[in-house]
Amino acid sequence: MGPFSQLVARRFHRLRSTLPAGCLALRNETGSAVVELGLMLAFLGVPLLLATSYFGVLLIDQIEVANAAHAGAMYAMTSSTFAEDSANIVAAAQAETNRFGSNLAVTSSIYYVCSTALSGTQYSTQALANAACTGGTSHGLELISVTASASVTPPGSFPGHAKTVAVSSTSVMEVEE
Repeated sequence: MGPFSQLVARRFHRLRSTLPAGCLALRNETGSAVVELGLMLAFLGVPLLLATSYFGVLLIDQIEVANAAHAGAMYAMTSSTFAEDSANIVAAAQAETNRFGSNLAVTSSIYYVCSTALSGTQYSTQALANAACTGGTSHGLELISVTASASVTPPGSFPGHAKTVAVSSTSVMEVEE
């Protein structure tokens, strides 16, 4: 064996003798990453999952209430007679969602505006609106506003958040004559 081969053999022998000690050091730290991941998920993942479900339920309830208000307004917009029938407006809104039952509060109101200023002055009668709406293209419009609201109890509770949350939605449509 030449001098180069002896040098390689000594270094290999030295490396091989230190290898088990290095493997032992690695073996003692192999589970630490799993423990860190478990702790991170416990402290961050679980609260994040709970908050997502909490606000997800509130969002679904808000959508249900908005759909109920829209259904009541759709019923009322078909004619002036239906717009004045508040009992059937409530029935149409409650039929849209079965999540709340009789806990769904529905109110409706009729008002009049000028066609050129929909977000302007609101009038209580058609005659007042027609008198105020002057000009060639301006005329009075009859609008129905339906507001649906309900108290919702989301799953669980968070510090600083109410145990019961009130959700409401309003739908406004023009009444067809």
